[in-house]
Amino acid sequence: MKQTPKLDRIQRLMQPGVISKEGFLGNDTRKLADIIEDDQRLVASLGLTHEMIADVMEEITDAGRETFGSPKMVGKFLKVTVEGSMGKIASPFGGLYNKENITVLNIETNESITWTTLNIHMIRDHGFYQGKGSCYRIEPKNIAKIFKLKQMI
Repeated sequence: MKQTPKLDRIQRLMQPGVISKEGFLGNDTRKLADIIEDDQRLVASLGLTHEMIADVMEEITDAGRETFGSPKMVGKFLKVTVEGSMGKIASPFGGLYNKENITVLNIETNESITWTTLNIHMIRDHGFYQGKGSCYRIEPKNIAKIFKLKQMI
């Protein structure tokens, strides 16, 4: 994937203090195209797609909204809690998303992961899991492990 002027503009929006205080890149100094390409290779090596990962995240988020603010069991081993704030956050790729934090705990392994509705959009539509060191970075291997995605090799 080649770093285009459009990706340069989006990467500038991802810097700390532009859209969000922390930004979207953490301490990752790679070009946005390289971050996306590396994550694409990793997701493919797991036998997954961005859409599959985002679909599971969205399904769990929707289930957690039923008991907004309180934990809810999803399936036999996942406990989800959805907490929100007033307002929306802009995506560096375009669009506005609810400010929600979704935390999922695998009660069998005691491993957890936290994401936002913005993460779901960026993963599904852009293959972007955020840069290394970002506080909202979603590691595809972690999500596959915590959710026990059967496609994982």
